[in-house]
Amino acid sequence: MGAQMVKEVASKTSDVAGDGTTTATILAQAIYREGIKFVTAGHNSMELKRGIEKAVALIIDELHTISKPIKDRKEIAQVGTISANSDSNIGDIIADAMDKVGKEGVITVEEGKSMDTYLEVVEGMQFDRGYLSPYFVTDSERMEAVLENPYILLYEKKISNMKDL
Repeated sequence: MGAQMVKEVASKTSDVAGDGTTTATILAQAIYREGIKFVTAGHNSMELKRGIEKAVALIIDELHTISKPIKDRKEIAQVGTISANSDSNIGDIIADAMDKVGKEGVITVEEGKSMDTYLEVVEGMQFDRGYLSPYFVTDSERMEAVLENPYILLYEKKISNMKDL
């Protein structure tokens, strides 16, 4: 199976759900393997694609039906503990992080240089894309663009030249 397709499946899953990349990768591989069997046997690939899309829609509806929202910090800690292979310390840290950033906040897990597991809250915004030009770099050692009190223009279309504004 195409490695690029698997990377894209895992990346999109991580971006949207934050977890489940292994499951998504296994499902993508199974769909690909079975799809190849059907196409090789002479089935129409577009009909197969439409069938997969219908099945995905039904599965999503069923998952919405059987899912239950998490109500409190205790349930967040339980889910975090399960996701962390029954490590209740990590489950509690995840619950603390959710308390601090809220439902719309972003939680990033990073590898540390020590044996300690801790929560660090950083205020502000983060953009996944990065800077568009190397001329924005202010710290060439760390390759960062750190700006203090910048002016920010929000515009809904691509700006190609000043006339666009």
